[in-house]
Amino acid sequence: MNSEQIYETLQMISNENLDVRTITMGISLLDCIDSDSDRACQKIYDKITQKAGKLVQVGQQIEAEYGIPIANKRVTVTPISLIAAASHDNNYVKYAQTLDRAAKAIGIDFIGGFTALAQKGYQEGDRILINSLPEALTETDYVCASVNVGSTKSGINMDAVAQMGAVVVDAANRDYMNNAKLVIFCNAVEDNPFMAGGFHGVSEPDTVINVGVSGPGVVKNALEKVKGQPMDVVAETIKKTAFKVTRMGQLVGSLAADALKTPFGIVDLSLAPTAAAGDSVAEVLEEIGVSQVGTHGTTAALAMLNDAVKKGGLMACSHVGGLSGAFIPVSEDAGMIKSVEDGTLNIAKLEAMTAVCSVGLDMIAVPGNTPKETISAMIADEAAIGMINSKTTAVRVIPVPGKTVGDTVEFGGLLGHAPIMAVNPAESKRLIERGGTIPAPVHSFKN
Repeated sequence: MNSEQIYETLQMISNENLDVRTITMGISLLDCIDSDSDRACQKIYDKITQKAGKLVQVGQQIEAEYGIPIANKRVTVTPISLIAAASHDNNYVKYAQTLDRAAKAIGIDFIGGFTALAQKGYQEGDRILINSLPEALTETDYVCASVNVGSTKSGINMDAVAQMGAVVVDAANRDYMNNAKLVIFCNAVEDNPFMAGGFHGVSEPDTVINVGVSGPGVVKNALEKVKGQPMDVVAETIKKTAFKVTRMGQLVGSLAADALKTPFGIVDLSLAPTAAAGDSVAEVLEEIGVSQVGTHGTTAALAMLNDAVKKGGLMACSHVGGLSGAFIPVSEDAGMIKSVEDGTLNIAKLEAMTAVCSVGLDMIAVPGNTPKETISAMIADEAAIGMINSKTTAVRVIPVPGKTVGDTVEFGGLLGHAPIMAVNPAESKRLIERGGTIPAPVHSFKN
């Protein structure tokens, strides 16, 4: 990088909310499998604290030396349903508590991987882990959980979809914040460094460093310089900006991997907003030209943004992975919150937008009396979008007991606050009670 590029990057950091959102160490726990759950948990604790013991320290050293903020230091592990299945336990809360204890010991922000992969059916470990979710999330502070209920190759496991609706309601009744740490996926990826849905896939190395970068404010600032220009100029501007952001992520990831003597994995270049002013994906879409997110044209603007971000990232780094696109959470994005409050954005429009961007219905607060079948139907809709379009989609929806449409709930910190959004009052009970499997689409057969 020449001096001009260095100066430009420093300006992005100091004035435009540019940061490395996370450095995440993925750790395989396959060698921790044991039929004795106490021994397995001790192996898990020992391996995490040994392999990631210096993760926070290394992150802080990079921040101090290069002046690049690293917002979070995180760990992902092999899906616990695979590890715990060897035991004879009928509850996996012990494993979640072990992950939580390890996370606290090494000082990280989150640990992901209390996960089940149930896209084509259940093995017994999946069923037990899913049943353990409400208690496990209630009894831990740093553990994040996920369940994959569908894929383009396998279709959608509607039995798992039905069960997850009940799990979300149960978890909310214990503590509505539990569901901020739970993501239900279709086409989950194995190298996602972002929480709450991150886990370390079985095809990954024993340990790996993945990086998540973020820069909605940087993109918005760049677009302010091309006001009135044609859309292809807008796309090119986003692409060039994503290139710069990704290069910074690659630098940090390489430094961290070298310091920790761990392979460097991928850069996830998702635009991940926060509730802070100037760090909003909604504001980027409005800079592109929509008067307010949710109005007609929003989906087209988001599609262009998502594609341009990916193109810029792929030019900058040959190891791009994770989710890599634009996140559109409600509570974590000040512009999204305002659009909901002003009535221009609703769940139906958010669902349409998820067809062209990363993840799905994310950090959406709904009335506490929302039926479990309605939650399941929302999960099924998002899974169908992912399955048919061969992309990752997900649901992180938060029923808030005692709250109704028009109320607001405070999540705190980076999670911000959210208005309670209306759900369709017509019920979906008969659909969900059918169970079974929605078959894989015809275009999944590519052998």
